[in-house]
Amino acid sequence: MAFGPDNRSQTGGSAWTQPLGRSAAVDAAQLDAGLRAYMLRVYNWMASGLLLTGIVAFMIAHNPDIASLFYQVVRTPRGNATVPTILGWVAMFAPLAFILVLSFGINRMSKTTAQALFWVFCAVMGASLSNIFAIYTSASIASTFFITAAMFAAVSLYGYTTKADLTKLGAFMFMGLIGILIAGLVNIFLQSSALQFAISVIGVVVFVGLTAYDTQRIKADYIEHAYAEGSDEAGKRSVFDALSLYLNFVNIFQLLLQFMGVRQNSE
Repeated sequence: MAFGPDNRSQTGGSAWTQPLGRSAAVDAAQLDAGLRAYMLRVYNWMASGLLLTGIVAFMIAHNPDIASLFYQVVRTPRGNATVPTILGWVAMFAPLAFILVLSFGINRMSKTTAQALFWVFCAVMGASLSNIFAIYTSASIASTFFITAAMFAAVSLYGYTTKADLTKLGAFMFMGLIGILIAGLVNIFLQSSALQFAISVIGVVVFVGLTAYDTQRIKADYIEHAYAEGSDEAGKRSVFDALSLYLNFVNIFQLLLQFMGVRQNSE
């Protein structure tokens, strides 16, 4: 039997290409809508966590009886200094334990457990940051926060929209993070103001770079896995991704505050 010419392939794809094209377009539109919804959920978690941290820090700092449990202000030859109590040291290092638990146990815990740990973590961070109100003026804390928010939003938007691959940048920033951690430990003994200033400046650059990298990574992970809306996986991943951005924000804020904040005793 002779086969005649297959005119379906010569009609501009009306019989084959167009349905496939429409299906691909629908899939792409659904993926894009899902990605936007997921990123919004991540930012909502991050913003809610920051709000809780700020509320806890403010309440502790402005309640002298509670504040005295976490830190004390003592006079030194250089002026007043804020010294953490035993509970204050616990509050300072407790967030690291939460980060490790969430990082290594996220796949084994339920969505509800992950969300609860995130809230507790943000509250503990508030306790650990409450001493900034004893060190810096409220006006400088507020202005530094808004500068951090503007910087974070711009960099995160860049990470979301750029076509450049930031993988190498992320690896470089991670090495920089290790470097400033080591320098910070060394400066505990040296007490060098010049080294502390350098750590603050380099630290801001490192966490700004990590913000762009993490935003792109979160977007790429969603595109690769397309977590089902409402699923436990989507719920847990959104919390974990929010934690990454939250940590970048808090570190940028603290580092900027070290050389932009106005100290209480300098008013």
